[in-house]
Amino acid sequence: MRCLFCRRSNAAVTTCIAVLLSLVTFPLAIVQAQDDPFEQFPLVIQCKSNETYHTFFLSRISQDGIATYRASERIAGTITLDGKAKATGSEGGGTCVGKTLTELRASHQAYDLKR
Repeated sequence: MRCLFCRRSNAAVTTCIAVLLSLVTFPLAIVQAQDDPFEQFPLVIQCKSNETYHTFFLSRISQDGIATYRASERIAGTITLDGKAKATGSEGGGTCVGKTLTELRASHQAYDLKR
């Protein structure tokens, strides 16, 4: 009787471990499947304005998918995944304005973070 009970106990423990492992791995799969906005936008964008090169760093991504990039001297710009770069707060904007992310990447002006 004891051996039969031990076998059931081992089977119960094995089943319990399998269930716990599936619960742990399932939420991880869900998190990985969701789109991470920081994976979609480049970390840095370089632009030339008034004979000066500026480095714009990703500052924030709003809920509606607008990424804001900031550089020194209080200059900034925005872009969406399928839109064109726009300068904010100043006229002109340099060599980035009007380009899509695809165009910025192709011209080696956008740099993605590699993990």
